[in-house]
Order: sequence, then C-alpha cells, then structure tokens
Amino acid sequence: MTRAGTVAYVVKGYPRLSETFIASEIYRVEQAGVPVRLYVLKPVEQHERAAPHSVVGRIRAQPVYLPATSPLSGVSRLHWLARNASPFLPALCRTARRRPRGLVQAAAAALRDAVRARRLWWSLPRKVFLREFLLGAALADRLLEAGDVRHLHAHFAHGTTTVTWYASRITGVPFSFTGHARDIYTEKLNPGGLLRRKIRAARFVVTCTEANRRHLQEVSEGEPVHRVYHGLNVDFAQILDKAGPVPGRNGRFRVLAVGRLVEKKGFDVLVEAIALLAKRGVPVEAAIVGHAAPLEPEVGPRLASAISRLGLDGRVHLVGPMSQARLFDEYRRASAFCLPCRVAGSGDRDGIPNVLVEAMACAVPVISTNVSGIPELVTPDVNGLLVPPDDAAAVARVLQRLYGDLDLAARLGREAAATVRRRFDGDRLAADLAALFREATA
Repeated sequence: MTRAGTVAYVVKGYPRLSETFIASEIYRVEQAGVPVRLYVLKPVEQHERAAPHSVVGRIRAQPVYLPATSPLSGVSRLHWLARNASPFLPALCRTARRRPRGLVQAAAAALRDAVRARRLWWSLPRKVFLREFLLGAALADRLLEAGDVRHLHAHFAHGTTTVTWYASRITGVPFSFTGHARDIYTEKLNPGGLLRRKIRAARFVVTCTEANRRHLQEVSEGEPVHRVYHGLNVDFAQILDKAGPVPGRNGRFRVLAVGRLVEKKGFDVLVEAIALLAKRGVPVEAAIVGHAAPLEPEVGPRLASAISRLGLDGRVHLVGPMSQARLFDEYRRASAFCLPCRVAGSGDRDGIPNVLVEAMACAVPVISTNVSGIPELVTPDVNGLLVPPDDAAAVARVLQRLYGDLDLAARLGREAAATVRRRFDGDRLAADLAALFREATA
C-alpha cells in the first residue's frame, strides 16, 4: 500500500434515497481535503430508488459495486455457494496469492463468528458470515488493486462493518465505523457479542448522538466513542440558503410528518392525535411523507386502515417519497412538524431523526418524544415540544396548544432555526470527522 492517505468508505447500498446524510458526509469529507474511494456491497433496493439527490453528482469518488448475491434464506450453504461463488473466485485467488495469511485469518474469524452466532449450541454455524467473508475478500481485492487506501470506514455497525473488518484483516488496513440506530440496538444484528468485538478492533468508532455514544461505551465496557452529529444535509442547506418568502397557507392547521413507514416513527400515534383534534373542531390536516420499508410492510396498510376507520380520509394523507426541493416546500407550508418516535418492539429506535433537523432549520415548530437522542436536539418550550411516546392524547394537546398560540409557535420556530445554525452545521461537523481520518492516515 502507498501512503496517499485515502479513506475508503464502505456502504451497503448507494445512492439510497433515505441516506442523504451519508452522501452529504462523503461530499463534505472530500471538500475538507480527504481523498475518498467508495465501495458498495449491493445494488440499491427498489424502494430506495429514485432520482438521486443532487449532492450525489458532486461526489468525486465513483462507486465500485461488489458482486451481487442471492438471498440466504431457504437454501442450504452448498446450494447458495453453487449459485454465488463464481463471481468471487478470481478475488479469492488474487488475495490468496497476495495476502495468504490475511485471507486465512479472515476465514477463521468468519468461522468463529458463525459459530458464536448460533441460535442454539447444537445449531449449524450462521451462514450469513459465509456471504460476508466472500464480500470481505472481494473488497480486499479491490483495495489491493487500488493501492492507495490507508483507512476503511463503514456506515452502520452490522453487516457492512463485518465485511469491512474481514477486509481489514486480509489487507492490514485499519478500519472504523459509524453506528446509527437499529444496527447498534438490535442484538440479533450483531449476535455473539460481535458489536463489542468490533468496537474493540476498530481504530475508532463514531456515532450520531450522545445517547448512542453512551450505549456503545457500555457495550464495549469503556472503549472511547466519538459523537459527530449528522448536521443539515448539503442539498437542503443550499435550498434553505436560496429560499424566498414563505408561501401562503390554506387556512388549515397543517401538520407534517416525514419518515419511512416503520413502527419506531410513531405515525399511528399521530393519526390518533389528528382524530382527537378533528373531534374538537380544530381545522387540522396532516401529510405523512415517506416510503414503505420491506422489513415492516404491514405498517403502511395499517396506517391507511386507521385513517379510514377514524374518518380521516381527505384529512390525513400518506404521501410517497419526495425530492429535497419538494420536501422543503412541504416544510414551509407546515404549521407544525410532528414525529412521535418510540422504541420499537425489536429495540430499534431513532437517534436524532434528520427530518427533525430539517424542519427546525425551516423554523417550523416541532413536536417529538423524549426518546434516544431527540432531547439533545429539542429542548422543551425553548425550541420545540416533547411528549411521552405512545401518548396520542399528549400529542393532540400540544398540537392544539400550537394551534391556539401563534406567538408560541413563532418563538419555538425561531429558536429551532437558531439551534440548527449553532449546533448542527454540516460543514463544521464533517470537518471534525475529516480530522479523525487525517489522524488515522498520518
């Protein structure tokens, strides 16, 4: 390896519609003077495909896609290998020739991880680690071919970081990772103590909230973890800078919510709260902007059913994904932004939802819950309002409070925008991350 100081980002899919924060980070790290390469584990899922956000076109690093693989479920290891091994064989041969010891060490580590992750002591080793070893070897092969990568950085602490760690073992290039939400709280994604071992093996670990940082330090029994907030994404910041006057509203109290249709967002609670307001005669309407998630396909239909059951057709609208420009217009039309987050049954939760930062940047009064890192952003009665999770009556109460007190809504909105300018400047936060990369590649 040469000593050019290049950082290789490793991501699961790219460019994903819901991961603008990753694209913004890569762009800003490049702008801070860090050379970047970009490696992608799999094609973008159908539900994450749309016209890419404009920041994607400004990233200098061109994505290198690793070989696609078929699903593991419902097939034996031998059948899966027969279907998928062929694209990986050249990379395995090259890495065996160039890094034989590293390849053996990574294979042994994958076997140990597969054994540790067994559901029962008599179960077969978990086959997901077979796929991740092959992807790790393919990644290592491309790193060796590039020749200039001095550090690896993975986004999300589960499969992507596992692949990156195996590639690190093969090549000897150190790695780090950023943990976010489900990937650090859902134990089945890092079985057998894998998350703790990743933290200890990494050169450094980053996460996006102080709550996450404390959790990861507890998991690792005291290993240092860096907190770097995401900040306002590049495209949104530029749209905000060029914005004209706020458009007129339609006379209704318009509530906006944005996010994937998943349990942890608490959209069902919002729908119930809107029903309560409608019964009280408040001229309220709501838009929920976002796409369905394959892991929770039942959430969208359940929301649609609740809207009909509560007589809210024509008042609450489930809207698909939007471009940043269209979403910006929605924020500016909104009387309030509401995201009643909860801890899902699986343990999944948000860190600090990026859409909360966006809404606050637009001076929209926000309502959320005291879950995870949200209180790090929202200070009650200062720059927003917080309610307990799963409490539709409390959501309705604070929405009605905003409806009846325009001075309060305006004051909260002004302070929300000031908070984002002061503490969530994306360029400054990316510079902090770039400093970690420079130290790692010095």
